[in-house]
Amino acid sequence: MFNGVPQTRAESLAATIEAMIGERGLGPGDLIGTMDGFRDLSGYGRATISEAARLLSDRGTVEIRPGRGGGLFVAALNPIVRLRHTLLTVRGMPARVADAIAVRESLEPLVCADAARHRSKQDIADLRKLLTALRRATKDTDRFMRANWALHERIAEITPNHLAKAVYLAMTQCISELSEHADPDAHTRPDDYLRHRLEVHAELVEAIVAGDEDRTAAAVEQHQAPRSTTAAEQHQA
Repeated sequence: MFNGVPQTRAESLAATIEAMIGERGLGPGDLIGTMDGFRDLSGYGRATISEAARLLSDRGTVEIRPGRGGGLFVAALNPIVRLRHTLLTVRGMPARVADAIAVRESLEPLVCADAARHRSKQDIADLRKLLTALRRATKDTDRFMRANWALHERIAEITPNHLAKAVYLAMTQCISELSEHADPDAHTRPDDYLRHRLEVHAELVEAIVAGDEDRTAAAVEQHQAPRSTTAAEQHQA
């Protein structure tokens, strides 16, 4: 059910497949399963399997490869996989989380550019205070993520674009409510990851404080980019 509207069988299967991606920790290019395999798993017919695959492809979640050796593969930069690499996992409604991430990321350059253009002395003071809170939280993943959300919400408060602000904050709330702390995999050190994210957010804050729009744009790009680490970690990213 979504907002009181029953899901179709294809939508239900698509949500199940998205959940499988997160649960298995699959990365870009990994095989999720074959069409025959999904038919055996779900009991649905070919038309329903194909519709579910189309829905996932339209969302940018999967790549459909036909023929021998084909099937559904994780698309590059899948948002659910990216979320898991931030030491979060999706608690429910993975399709909704994926959509929220996509909308939030599309608005982030605008929101941050506006922050760099319009930040006041009070905004600067608040951002530095929130960055300090983020720095003090690097030993605790849950505390770090709460500080992370608070920082991004404060950045969004600066923009005079009320519609962009409202949508951005709504998407941030959706992601935070439908995700939770995940145990790190064997290739991820939480303390290293949090220090890396602290550096990324520190640069974003300093760029906004400086009022440098080009620097802010570069900081946003770095914020949205998957972390470049070892080959083993890249497989999980």
